This record gives sequence, structure tokens and C-alpha cells, in this order.
Amino acid sequence: MNILIAGGAGTFLNNIITKLSKEGHKVSVLSGNRFASKDDYRKTFEFYNFPYDANCLNEIFESVSPDITIFMGAFDTNFEWKNEEADAVKYTASLANILMGYAMFGKGRFIYLSSHEVFGDFSAVDLDETTAASPSGFKAQAIYQGENMCENYRENRNMDIVILRMDHIYNIPMFRKDVKDTVTSMCLEALGEKTIHYSKNTVISPLFESDAVEAINRFISAPTHKNSKYHIASNNPMQEEMIANVVRDAVNPECTIYVAPGTGSHRCVLDGSAFIQEFGNVRFSDFNAIVKRIAQTMKSKVYVFLTDEETQISLFARFRKKAGWFIKAVIPFIENILIFIPCLLFYNSELGTDYFARLDIFLLYVLLFAIVHGQQQATFSALLAVVGFFLKNTQQRTGFELLLDANTYVWIAQIFIVGLSVGYLRDQIVKLKKETAEEREFLKQQIDDIQVINSTNARVKDVLETQVVNQADSVGKIYSITSSLDQYSPEEVLFYAAETVGKVMKSKDVAIYLVSNPDYARLFSSTSEKARSLGNSIKYPEMGPLYEAIASGKVYINRNMDSKYPLMANAIYENEKMQMIIMIWGLSWENMTLGQANQLVVVSSLIQNAVLRANRYIAALEDERYEKGTHLLAKDSFRSLVSAFLKAERANLTECTLVRVDISEKDRNDVVGMVTKSLRQSDYLGSLDDNAIYALLSNTSQKDASFVLNRFKDAGLKADIVEESSI
Repeated sequence: MNILIAGGAGTFLNNIITKLSKEGHKVSVLSGNRFASKDDYRKTFEFYNFPYDANCLNEIFESVSPDITIFMGAFDTNFEWKNEEADAVKYTASLANILMGYAMFGKGRFIYLSSHEVFGDFSAVDLDETTAASPSGFKAQAIYQGENMCENYRENRNMDIVILRMDHIYNIPMFRKDVKDTVTSMCLEALGEKTIHYSKNTVISPLFESDAVEAINRFISAPTHKNSKYHIASNNPMQEEMIANVVRDAVNPECTIYVAPGTGSHRCVLDGSAFIQEFGNVRFSDFNAIVKRIAQTMKSKVYVFLTDEETQISLFARFRKKAGWFIKAVIPFIENILIFIPCLLFYNSELGTDYFARLDIFLLYVLLFAIVHGQQQATFSALLAVVGFFLKNTQQRTGFELLLDANTYVWIAQIFIVGLSVGYLRDQIVKLKKETAEEREFLKQQIDDIQVINSTNARVKDVLETQVVNQADSVGKIYSITSSLDQYSPEEVLFYAAETVGKVMKSKDVAIYLVSNPDYARLFSSTSEKARSLGNSIKYPEMGPLYEAIASGKVYINRNMDSKYPLMANAIYENEKMQMIIMIWGLSWENMTLGQANQLVVVSSLIQNAVLRANRYIAALEDERYEKGTHLLAKDSFRSLVSAFLKAERANLTECTLVRVDISEKDRNDVVGMVTKSLRQSDYLGSLDDNAIYALLSNTSQKDASFVLNRFKDAGLKADIVEESSI
């Protein structure tokens, strides 16, 4: 499936990417931040470095064409919630933009990740999906508002939108910024302060991050769902005091545990039973073991966690960051004063009177700053020019005379009119240039975005073409391999089916068992000793998780690497009745994915068609294959069957033994009856000459055939093994 995840980088998101990619899905990520580093994310199929309010959001949906869209929501690291009011507005707007893009795309399932934070009050019982939320604080209210938006889109637009609430997630932190939950906070406190504070009478249910990822993957893999809201919880309520004791034992047994002052009773535990009933139980991690792993990780990076070195800024850098705007604003005023001084000296000099009588140095000075810095500095320079004018002229006349002189006011008006007019024009030109530059930058960014999306589409197209045309596991290649079964005779099809499965699944260890009855299955063909490790006969209903999977029509994947079972298995049904079981060993961990499981389903279906054709052919010739009135194969049919078994044995696909039973001194029909009673359902009885009947023992070595010979001897029959060279 194509999956689009919208969210900032973090351990939770990276674990989701890793899990879904491993399952064979094509995962694309929308970072939500144009300046996010791709290195902070695990490797994805495609990476889109755009903010949530980007105008190209619709194009991204069209490009990815996601079957599943996941918004990280409460766990999106793009929202730090330091300024909760501002982040709440930004969060709601971001979700609205993504929902609008998803609605315009109009396909697939949308998953919104919420958290226990939407419940704020004490609850004596576990909280299920029907419990009314009671958010407290801007963050909780924003998360709950996101849930309401999703519900509105789901109801009004009839879209497949689901809310998954997570219960008190904790993780294994890599840096101090990852320490956000109760468990890791206690670990950090124990590591640094040698004390642990806990809230009295507070009960939570910690959910390990990897368990939450497994639950999300299980939900994504489900073709349908009943509800629009699910709680994902470990169903393991613990008092904070108990958690503190576990942390102390893991981090530092000498730590002192205190009750945090001013804390009251609080209980917030989600009920995840609805999710478990519909999608199956998730195997939750052992809390004590995970805490020990957290303690080991934090102890190995004590300096990083205690000093937060990766985020510290020097004193000079902090001063420059805070005082930069002030320095930038003051510099033009300092520059203005520095230029005013030489202008004043020039104006006061005698040279200014003798040779530059018509030159108004202050007017040029004001004009210069109006052109360079605009109205603000033009006003300031005009004021300085007026001061300079009075300083010069008060040496020759009194201030009262200057105030009564009309020329003084004309000159001042001239200075201010020229300065303000030119400054205004300069400011308007700069504003126009800025707006033009912003528009140009916006259009350039739009072009860049289109180019990025177009190049992404081209890469995706090339990748898909390569997969369809050249990939070893493409549908065309699979069909070409499985269609090779048509070249074999009807008796040989099942033998070489195991070899065919091995080629497609890239495994040298494949076995095919034929179901004999509701209790047992018999090995028919295999490609190696490893594939025969379960034995010639298995009681498949007792094979635990393997039987549960194949009995429900699913592919069994041995994720626990249990040596008692194959790594992958699938059953072939006919008329809702199990006919064959295909088992595979020797798979690499990377190939134990949902994609490989789907391949096995396709291969099984193609093999079933080949076997069905062979069986129909054999059934049509049944009257010709058996001697009339008996279950004894005729000479030609039996010789063909023996030849097929011996050929498969030489190819190491099976074992067989041919036994000759002498009938020279007994009635032929009596001997047939006695031999039939001593054989298994998977063995064959036929005729090669008139003096004996022959039994072909499938999947039986000559050593194992001795048991059958003894049974014949006890029945008074003379029997011996026929060597291949004498046939």
C-alpha cells in the first residue's frame, strides 16, 4: 500500500516508518516544515519537505495517491507546546489543511493519532471509546478539537476517517529532548538528582512505543473496521509509586523516592478491549525489561542527558540573538550622527561662505538620508540640520531675531518638505520592490515545488515501471515461473510445485503436505533436508499459531522465529476444504513481510490451478488407469507414476520405495486386499507384470520400508524391494 505520514521527526514516527517499510508498504513523509532535515527521518520511499499550509498539498496527495494517510497529531514534534496558545491555533489550522487536501483527493483511509490527554478528570473505571472527553489545557483542547474535526469530515463527507487514542506512551530516548513521558522523566531524575518524585494515588497504564507501532500496523493491515474510534492501551494499570520503584531498581537502587508536593488523586487508564476484540491481542512488552533498557541507554549517554549539550548556546550567541534587533535599529541613527558632524563643520567654515554660498549642505545631507534610509531617518536628519542651522546663525544674530525671520521658517519647511517627500517616495519604492520580490519568491517557490513533485512523480513512475517489467517478483515473472508447471505430466505437477514456490519466494527449503484427514497431513514433496525436518507426517491441528493462521485463510508468518515451525506457511483450499499446506524455511528476515505473504497467496493460487487441471485430467481417465473392478493401477498408468516418482527422487524432491509382492501361489484379488490393508492413503498399488503386484511407498526410504515388509511377512506374503536399475 501507499502510505503518507504527516509529522515531524521523532522516535515514534521513525519506528512507524521502519515497521511499515518492513511490511512492504511504500511510505512517504510530509515533514510539515520546509527547513526539516531529511537525515532526521528513517529512509522513506519519498520525502516531501513542505509546511502543512503549502499550496501544493493537493499535488502531494495526487503524487503519493495514498491508501492510508496518517497525521501524527498529538505526537507531531513540529508542535513543541511551549507557547500553548499559539501552537493550539497552528495545530488546528494544520490539521484543517491536511483534512482538506485529503477530502479533495477523496480516496483511502485517514488515521488521526490522539492521546489520553483528552481525558483530564479522575476516573475510577477504565475509559472506553464511549466515555465523554474532558480536556484540560490548550494542548488537550487542541487535540480534542482535532478529533471533532475528523468526526465532522467523516460524517458530513462520508469518508473513512479513524481516531486512534494512545495511552501514556513511553519510549527509549536518544537525547534529552526525547524525555517527555512519566517513565523517562523519572529515569532522568534518578540519573541526575538521585531522587524520584511521584504523584500519590496516581494510576496510569504505560504503553511502550513499539507496541503502539505494532497495533497501528495491525489496524492498517485490516481490510475493514467496525468503529471510527479506538483506544490502544496496554491494559496494565500501575500506580506511579510502583513505576518509581521499578525505575529506582533499574537506574540507581540508592535513589530516594518522594511524594511530589501538592499532588492529588488521579487515574487515567484507557480501555483497549474494543481494539483487541476486533484486531487481535497485541503482545505487549515487559515493562520491567523495557525500563532496564531505558536505564542502560541513559547511563551510556550520561553527559548528553544531564547537560543537554546538543542544545546549549554560548553567552555571546544568546546576547547576539536577543540584542540583534536593537543593534540593527540603532546603526542608522549612529550613521546619521556621524555624517552630521562633518556637515556641521563644513557649514560653519568660512569656505562654505566664500565659495559655496549657494550650496545648502544641510539640504544635501537630509536628501542623502531620505534616499538611503527613508522617511524615518530623513526626519531625524532634518531635526539635526535645524539644530546645526541655529548653532551657526546664533553666532551672528540672537535667537529672537532668528525666530522673527520668515526666511528661517521657509528654510525649515524646505528641509522637511524635501526630506519627507523623498523619504516617502523611497519607502514606497522599497515597499513595492519588497512586495514584488515576495511575489517573485512565492512564484519561484511554486515553480520549485512543482518541479520537485514532477521529479518525484517521474522517479515513482520509473520505479514502478522497473518493478513491473524487471523485478524478480513482478506478476509477470511469477506467472512465467508458475506456468512452467504445464510442461510436466499430471503425475509430476505436485513434485515440481515445491521447486516452483522456492524460485518465486527465493528459498531453497520448501515442503508441500497433502491433507489426509482432519488430523494429519502427509509430506508429498520437499526441496531439502531442512524442509523435511517436521517429518513425513504431521498433526497439523496441534501446530498452535500456524494452524490458527491457515485455518482462518491467512498466511502464517513466524515473527517470533520459533524453530518448531517454518518461517512462512499457507494452505490451499478447494470447496472450503483444506487440501494442501505449503511450508517455507530459509527466508531472510527482510523477506518476511506482508508483501511476501501476498506473493505466497498468488503463487498458491496459481499452483492450485495447475494441480486442479492435473486432477481433472486424471479423473477423466480414471476408467483407463485402473484395472476393471479393482483399485489396482494398470501397467501403463502405474509405470508412468513410478517413473514420475523416481524422476522427482533424483531431483531430491521426494523419497520413494517400490515393493514387489509375489502372487504366484495365491489368489490375485486376495493378495490385493491384504496389501491394501497394510498401506497408507498416500501409497499406490499397481501392476507391472502378471506374477506380482507392486506397492509404491511415497516419502519412504528403503530403511523405512522394512516396516512395511515386516507387515507383509506377518500377513504371509512374500515381498522384496525393487531396485531402480531393475525396473
